[in-house]
Amino acid sequence: MTSAAPLVEEPSLVQRLSGEALGTALLLATVVGSGIMAERLTHDVALALLCNTLATGAMLFVLIVLFAGVSGAHFNPAVTLVHVLNRALPFRTAVAYGLAQIAGGIAGVWLAHAMFGEALFALGVNARNGFGQDLSEGVATFGLILTIAGSAGRARETVAAAVGLYIGAAYWFTASTSFANPAVTLARALTPTFAGIRPGDAPAFIAAQFAGALLAWIVARFLFPSGELKGK
Repeated sequence: MTSAAPLVEEPSLVQRLSGEALGTALLLATVVGSGIMAERLTHDVALALLCNTLATGAMLFVLIVLFAGVSGAHFNPAVTLVHVLNRALPFRTAVAYGLAQIAGGIAGVWLAHAMFGEALFALGVNARNGFGQDLSEGVATFGLILTIAGSAGRARETVAAAVGLYIGAAYWFTASTSFANPAVTLARALTPTFAGIRPGDAPAFIAAQFAGALLAWIVARFLFPSGELKGK
C-alpha cells in the first residue's frame, strides 16, 4: 500500500503579493545600491555600468528561482499585463500585483539610500529622454517579454538564467540601459544616484515599455503558441 502524495497548498493572495513586493524591493535595492557602490569605487562610468549589470543580472536569477513558486516572480507590471492578456491572471489580482510591485520598488530604493547614507527622499536628476531612449525601452521590454514567453514551460532555473542574461545584455545594447519595467522606472525616479531617472522622463519610458510588452505578446502568440505564460 502506497501513501498518497502530500497536497501542495497554493500560496494565498497575501503571500503572493508579499512575494511580489519583497522581490521587487530586493531588485531595486540591488539596482540602486550596486550603482552607488560602483560609482563610488570606480569613478568610471563604463566600469560602474558593468558592475551594475552583473549585480542586477545575478539578483534577477536568484529572485526568480526564489519567488517563482510563490507569486510567479513577475516584479514587473508589464509582465503582469501579459499574464492578464493570456488569461493566466485575473484583472483584480493583476492590479494588486502592480501596486505591490510599485510599493516594493519604492521601498527598495529607500533601503538602498539608507544603506549608503543617501537622503531617504529624493528625486532623480539623470536625463534620459529623446526618441532613442524611449525606443530603447520599447525594444528592451519587447525582448524581455519574448524571452519569458519563449522559455515558458522550461525549468525554473532556465527561465531565471534567460531573464538575467537578457537584462544583462540589454543594459549594454540599448541606449537607455534597459529599465524594461514600469515599477522599476517609477522607483528609479526617486533616486538622484547612478541608476536614477528624472521624473519628467519616466512617463515616456513607461508608455514605451507597455507598448513593447504588447507587441511582444502579439509576436509570442505567433511564434510560441504552446508556450503560454503560467500565472498565479
